[in-house]
Amino acid sequence: MIENPAYKGEWIHPMVDNPDFKDDETLYRFTDTKFVGFEIWQVKAGTIFDNIIVTDDQAEADKFAELTKATQEGEKAMFNKEEEERRVKEAAEKKDEPETVDEHEGHDHDKDEL
Repeated sequence: MIENPAYKGEWIHPMVDNPDFKDDETLYRFTDTKFVGFEIWQVKAGTIFDNIIVTDDQAEADKFAELTKATQEGEKAMFNKEEEERRVKEAAEKKDEPETVDEHEGHDHDKDEL
């Protein structure tokens, strides 16, 4: 570590009054929201976004979640069935593929033959 004799401790920013600041308790409330945007960095193929609710009412969100639970369970069951069918099909295709033989197998590449 390099010594710093001028070090006076951790810097603390000064609080500066802002005469134009007015606290707004309803800043987050929107009455005319028409769209919702998602920034998605990575998604697996087949991901679906559905049943989206935007609310600040916990009871309303809980009620909506209960209404969509049956749909979610049905979608999950269908997805699992399709995945199992895909795995079975891939295993069958792999079983039917002929084995390939490496033509260099057993040959010592490190030795030069003269």
